[in-house]
Amino acid sequence: MSGMSGMGATWRNLRADRGVLSNRLDRGTVRRVLAFARPHRRLITAFLLITVVEACLVVVTPLLVQRIVDDGVLRGDVGLVAWLAGGMALTALIGGVLAVFSGWFSSRIGEGLIFDLRTQVFAHVQRQSIAFFTRTQTGALVSRLNNDVIGAQRAFTSTLSSTVSNSISVLVVGIAMFALSWRVTLVCLLLFPVLLLASRWVSDKLAGLTREQMDGNADLGNAMTERFNVGGAMLLKLFGQRDREDKHFAVRAAVVRDLGVRISLITRIFAAVMMTVPALATALVYGVGGYLAIQGDLSVGTMLALATLLLRLLGPLQGLSNVRIDVMTALVSFERVFEVLDLPSQIQERIDPVDLPNRASSVEFENVSFSYPRAEEVSLASLEVVARSESRDSGPVLHDISFTAAPGEMVALVGPSGAGKTTITHLVARLYDATAGTVRVGGHDVRDVSLESLEAIVGYVTQDSHMFHDTIGANLRYAKRDATDDEIWAVLEQARIADLVRLLPDGLDTVVGDRGYRLSGGERQRLAIARLLLKAPAVVVLDEATAHLDSESEAAVQRALKAALAGRTSLVIAHRLSTVRSADRILVVDGGRVVESGTHQDLLALDGLYSVLHRTQLIDDLAEPVT
Repeated sequence: MSGMSGMGATWRNLRADRGVLSNRLDRGTVRRVLAFARPHRRLITAFLLITVVEACLVVVTPLLVQRIVDDGVLRGDVGLVAWLAGGMALTALIGGVLAVFSGWFSSRIGEGLIFDLRTQVFAHVQRQSIAFFTRTQTGALVSRLNNDVIGAQRAFTSTLSSTVSNSISVLVVGIAMFALSWRVTLVCLLLFPVLLLASRWVSDKLAGLTREQMDGNADLGNAMTERFNVGGAMLLKLFGQRDREDKHFAVRAAVVRDLGVRISLITRIFAAVMMTVPALATALVYGVGGYLAIQGDLSVGTMLALATLLLRLLGPLQGLSNVRIDVMTALVSFERVFEVLDLPSQIQERIDPVDLPNRASSVEFENVSFSYPRAEEVSLASLEVVARSESRDSGPVLHDISFTAAPGEMVALVGPSGAGKTTITHLVARLYDATAGTVRVGGHDVRDVSLESLEAIVGYVTQDSHMFHDTIGANLRYAKRDATDDEIWAVLEQARIADLVRLLPDGLDTVVGDRGYRLSGGERQRLAIARLLLKAPAVVVLDEATAHLDSESEAAVQRALKAALAGRTSLVIAHRLSTVRSADRILVVDGGRVVESGTHQDLLALDGLYSVLHRTQLIDDLAEPVT
């Protein structure tokens, strides 16, 4: 992909988000936001009361200045000056104490909301079907959990407090200024429409740019997440694509840079207006106020009080001029979070599900057909690299699959790549639901059983078993949290890897690295088998568990698998037919259909597809050079 095409993809992604095309928000968003804040209503009420008191204090000092000048300094009343100065000091102290309490309430509310939002989104995403994760970019999803959650939190801290505080301040200061001199106040207010016009212009510009910048940063996060994990870094190095990746990243970064420059320029123009208007207004106060003071229509203290109040008025007015921007930004963040929360999972549990006992269970497929769900059913366009302008049906992947694996029986699935073998195994644990027909485990339709009991009874080992960036012990205890060291060493022995772990300097505390890449493929597979043995499921699914391993590692893993399969119902996908000769039954899958079924000898005698695959593999094995 060229640099220009990469930029085009980025802009398509940004424009696919409906909030970029229009600043209109769903009518129910505000109601949902208020409902979300309901558990924190007492804290919010106390926070707002403190904010109101703080806002009212802004007029105290200017009014005390008027009294000090007019009644104290000009009349030579030293005692009054001292008392009024003390009052100013007390006002400052009260303001400082209120600021501390306001900050505490703000942090309690803000962090509480962040906690609520993050935990709800995390829990919801965890329960999405596997189809959601096959389409969604991790970086974009993490951005929702971080940046957008924090943006939503600001709605109830900085945005709420500043709006209330500024509104009260403008009201109180405006009343005080009119009471002191309505003529000077009216002259100054003639300049304030300039602020409103500038605010409207800025808000219209920044609303869309800010959202584009958020998506641009998410796109950068996606790029880094995919390339900074071990698998992405290895692919980059093996294919020598450093320059190409540099260019693609630069294109994405340039989008964010250009948006940042535009946002900064608009903000600076607005700031310049905000500096100029107050300066002109102050000049008017001293000019008009000074003239009235000379004429005897205004006291010097009143003029100084008006000038001080004006400065106290401009800040809140500036804040209120940004309210629309702040509120829109916060609500946009909430909407993006709600967008994830509103996406239903394709895998739903019954209201009163059946709990499966963890004992030897049958696996039965009855006339099962399957088609992958449409993109809009399982994901969000804003969480994908390139927005989906359309979504087509993939068509049936499995057609009328029927077979039964009796308790303790081993059934092997063989066939060419893309035949549907892995898809069949995914239906057992409800990673997907069958489009038609019924999948049963232990005699129960998997759609009728609790997900927790189904997950407990079915165990998987795939050709690329995932390991967290943690210790060996922690990765194994993922299968059984309360497992003792003795239990862990027992399964390591069964998996034929205990001797290796003992040789490691840190033993069970050895960190395996990102996705377990500090271990060899065979070592990682044997640890995955040890994790399976620790889980002790009744049904085992092996999906090419020995694929891509050298002969020595494959032999070790095969010995470990014998322990894993003993007494358990198992579905085994194998590329090497030699590994499934002992299976109770072999199903030959082609084009999403079971085209042959029987034992190894039965299928060879049938002289069908299995026999062709067997002969081809024998020829390939004989052709392999001796190393």
